Amino acid sequence: MKILAIDAATEACSAALQINDDVIARFEVAPQQHSQKLLPFVDELLAEAGMSLNQLDGIAYGQGPGSFTGVRIGVAITQGLAFGADLPTVGISSLATMAQQAINDLGAETVIAAIDARMSEVYLGRYQNSLGLALANVKETVIKPDSIEPLELEKSNTGPVIAVGTGWQTYEQELSQKFSAETSKILLPNAQFMLPLAVQQFAEGVGQQAELAQPNYVRDEVSWKKLPGR
Repeated sequence: MKILAIDAATEACSAALQINDDVIARFEVAPQQHSQKLLPFVDELLAEAGMSLNQLDGIAYGQGPGSFTGVRIGVAITQGLAFGADLPTVGISSLATMAQQAINDLGAETVIAAIDARMSEVYLGRYQNSLGLALANVKETVIKPDSIEPLELEKSNTGPVIAVGTGWQTYEQELSQKFSAETSKILLPNAQFMLPLAVQQFAEGVGQQAELAQPNYVRDEVSWKKLPGR
């Protein structure tokens, strides 16, 4: 399977190309430079592989949560590339991507992923290692660290808990009081680790047409509820 993965949902900008069992990738922490860097990354990967876009089987994109602007850039670029080459797309969670890296690199069994969401909140998700893939145990949410109910997230733990994401830097004290987790150096999503999740989704026929690619801000519903009169 030949899949391109791109992510611009956080301060990091990354792209990765899988051709059967081989993977080549680009990753750079480049705040506010995603629109300048992402397409050149894609061009470099395709040139290195000696392939054209229409030879791919699909494109995976970082659907968020993360920076609203970054997520929109990633989705828009995906739509443009996929529409022009008539390729299916799948959206991969930023939190799940970091959890997948913890599984791949650290052999994690349980992962608590938290991204700093600003406004004294974190995007939060819990994942279990399911045959080598990050499987969400609860619905991703945006929440104030002090409001987290740890038992709801940590029940049925079967192994050490690995902490990933910038939320653990910003709210280390608050999150450490909620979870007994081993902090890692995984702070931002990397498109390379979207690939195992994308391969599974494409194999299951989850791919969608380019125009159906959508961001997942997570904060949408919460913001709507806070509007006057809601």
